[in-house]
Amino acid sequence: MAEPVGASDLLPVGEARARVLANHGARGTEHVPLAQALGRTLTEPLIARRTQPPFAASAMDGFAVRTADLATLPARLKMIGESAAGHGFDGSIAPGETVRILTGAPVPRGADAVLMQEDTVLDGDVVIAQRTIFAGRHIRATGVDFSAGQSLLAAGTRLSPINVALAAAMGHAEVPVARKPRVAILATGDELVQPGQTIGPDQIITSNSFAVAAFVIENGGEPIDLGIAGDDFASLEAGIRAARKAQADVLVTLGGASVGKHDLVRSALANEGMELSFWRIAMRPGKPLIHGRLGEMLILGLPGNPAASIVCSLLFLVPLVRALSGDPRAAEDPTEPAILGAPVQANSQREDYLRATLTQGGTGLPAATPFALQDSSLLNIFAQSQCLLVRSPYAPAAEAGESCRVIKLSPPLR
Repeated sequence: MAEPVGASDLLPVGEARARVLANHGARGTEHVPLAQALGRTLTEPLIARRTQPPFAASAMDGFAVRTADLATLPARLKMIGESAAGHGFDGSIAPGETVRILTGAPVPRGADAVLMQEDTVLDGDVVIAQRTIFAGRHIRATGVDFSAGQSLLAAGTRLSPINVALAAAMGHAEVPVARKPRVAILATGDELVQPGQTIGPDQIITSNSFAVAAFVIENGGEPIDLGIAGDDFASLEAGIRAARKAQADVLVTLGGASVGKHDLVRSALANEGMELSFWRIAMRPGKPLIHGRLGEMLILGLPGNPAASIVCSLLFLVPLVRALSGDPRAAEDPTEPAILGAPVQANSQREDYLRATLTQGGTGLPAATPFALQDSSLLNIFAQSQCLLVRSPYAPAAEAGESCRVIKLSPPLR
């Protein structure tokens, strides 16, 4: 771990991200059934175990023919059988003969094309061909998709529905994937109660833990809900020990990371032996963020205000979970180019992440318009946002239409 940052220092966001992601990759491999592989990350290349298709197959319903027999039209061909998917014709086609063939069925020996049925007229067991075609027409050649021994899915691929289908076609019943990182989530604060519980006059409902758990699941991890710890060392240390007992790869604490009288999380973690990396970042919202290590368990202490907690999750927790899930692109810059949809004021010393709407701009780039209210406690504003507008430290005032950078959020459900 790097040397801790002093209380009077604010770590730049880029350096903080680099420290959080330093030297972290997949923590082991497991083989899972293909039906459970969606969203998981391959730790080894996936090699085709079979050729697809394994035989020349018809791409149409029609008749397997020898193109030489169609030199003069109309051509009369004797139908000698049928080839269906899973039930090929066991024989060869001689000159002047044809076989009815269905889509996906093996092309009989001797045939070199498939004539569509709409280009024929049936007269009993005689097929009258009314159009000539070229050799290979409407035939899927053996191995046209892939061949046995080909490496088709690289290590580091996060399996999409199409990837899963491809793996199945390749002959894999199970696949080697990164073990899901286990992320323990501990909300803190005497003021918090779970949804559905009786709420005291000075209490609020905990919400951050649900967002964090969703981010963990969405990015390939397994959340472990440790509930709510009160504002006392015994409760906090019990939660930390529960995370270690659960063999969590990451412990995320929520709240109590600042310098107030009841902000005890950093001290509780220190009492348990945490090696601190940093705990204050030059960003808004989200300045008080704890990062460290407790044995093999990584620590992220997120702020308690909802917007700050979510922004820090997007910037630090999401790429960490992705890295631990084996994603080689976890550390990529999450920002994209956009233009301003409204003027913005000059920024101060902290990198700012403004909740904003995103609409189509006239330049081809989307236009980001920040909400007037940016208080870090406002969750409803976040739910209406399509992006975070990123403002660098000391960025000058800018007008609508000027370039900017944004982090796109998941689209709101309609």
